Amino acid sequence: MKQVSPATLKAWIGGGEELAILDAREEGEFGRSHLFWAIPCPLSQKELRAPKLVPRRATRIVCTDGGEGYATTLAQWLAHQGYTDVQVLEGGGPAWKAAGHVLFSGVNVPSKAFGEWAEHHYGTESLDPPELKALMDSGQPMVILDSRPLEEYRRMSIPGAVNVPGGELVYRIGEFAPDADTTIVINCAGRTRSIMGAESLRRAGVPNRIVALRNGTMGWELAGFSCDRGKTASYSPGTPPGAELALERASNFARETGVKTIGAAELAALRADTSRTTYLLDVRAPEEYGAGHLPGFRHAPGGQLIQATDQWVAVRRARIVLTDLGDGARARMSAAWLRLLGGWEVFVLDGAGDTTLETGPEPIPAVPPAPTITVAELAARPGAHVIDLARSVDFRDGHIPGAVWGVRSRLSAPPSGVPLVVVTAPREALAHLAAADLAALTSAPVRVLAGGTAAWAAAGHRLEADRLVPDDAACIDFYLRPYDRNSGIEEAMREYLSWEIDLVHEVERDGDAGFGRL
Repeated sequence: MKQVSPATLKAWIGGGEELAILDAREEGEFGRSHLFWAIPCPLSQKELRAPKLVPRRATRIVCTDGGEGYATTLAQWLAHQGYTDVQVLEGGGPAWKAAGHVLFSGVNVPSKAFGEWAEHHYGTESLDPPELKALMDSGQPMVILDSRPLEEYRRMSIPGAVNVPGGELVYRIGEFAPDADTTIVINCAGRTRSIMGAESLRRAGVPNRIVALRNGTMGWELAGFSCDRGKTASYSPGTPPGAELALERASNFARETGVKTIGAAELAALRADTSRTTYLLDVRAPEEYGAGHLPGFRHAPGGQLIQATDQWVAVRRARIVLTDLGDGARARMSAAWLRLLGGWEVFVLDGAGDTTLETGPEPIPAVPPAPTITVAELAARPGAHVIDLARSVDFRDGHIPGAVWGVRSRLSAPPSGVPLVVVTAPREALAHLAAADLAALTSAPVRVLAGGTAAWAAAGHRLEADRLVPDDAACIDFYLRPYDRNSGIEEAMREYLSWEIDLVHEVERDGDAGFGRL
């Protein structure tokens, strides 16, 4: 494969052409050290991720790794898939560092660094946990809104907090703070979504006192306070009170940042232009997306899109089209932040036109099917060797008794003499891909468990749980959050919060972010 030097890649990052930097390592490995604008595209999931991350086959792509050689494997596969401008960073991350450039730890680094920039740039007000506790005890009118997805909120939340994900805040604030005397506190697990949620309301011109909880639920627990578990309090479904005012507020912010509004005809023209990459993203809540979405639009809830942009967008200087199917406020708020974050050309689609909507979850790329086995059939085959490709942290929480955990890119031959190999995964497409890999490593028949581990549990079968398997060091597939660790949780929380705070300085040293440049 063609190789490029760190100096060449550095020039490309600062240039004017589209560019995607794909890191071929697993996400846990990626999180230990990577380039600022690198996007995780692990070999284990390349078939599922690459077409979505880089939809235009003529995009310039540079593959990188930690010097292990995985980048070359990814680059060769991309070229085989028809990508025409693929190269490998010579020497990977170690060579980048040796050339005097900065490497970053963690995941979603551009988004998290942007949150720190926003706090510094706009002067976001924040409260320490003891200050919030005193405010709660004072009886003053206030509301605490947790800006994370519901799944995270359920895991741990500030007592009395209501779940309103970040992308919904401006749209739905009228339900929770209808008058200006109510203090609004925004929290997340750490810092980024607290800051971005509070600043979204401030940028939208909401007149209340709006503060971020400094260091979120981690800071709350480190201060000696207890979190709730299993709470489900959230906003009311449907169009909220104050939706028209929310649209007016969001429109003002979008205009300030250069967001462009388009209709169906302009969208068709963008999609027909093969000289540029165009991402189509629907920023609404999961249940709204599932009930009906425009064909070709991926689901990217607005708050998470800003918190973890690299999950959806890999190409620098691409076009991004956002929709919320006509409500307007949510798409405009997300679009404005994307403009400030990355310098992409960002559009909001007004309305849905007369296009027939699709229902259900986002489609998964088709993969060659492998033979399957039902839960009942597996239960009748006690000697089967089960390989579970779930995230390591999810495997710990529950797996089929006797199953072994694995990562598709690092699978080894099953033990000799096993009568049957069964692969299970949360996404069956991944299990089918792994089954094809395993078929070349064993003479035993290989089957995919229909419905995966979820189907096994739904049929009433027992799951095993063990937080020590795999251990923390073996979790190469997932960058462990402090509360995912088996020991040293408080120390990890403190280190994580210090890392977030210091990001703004590391970004300045790196020089490639360009936050706020419109």
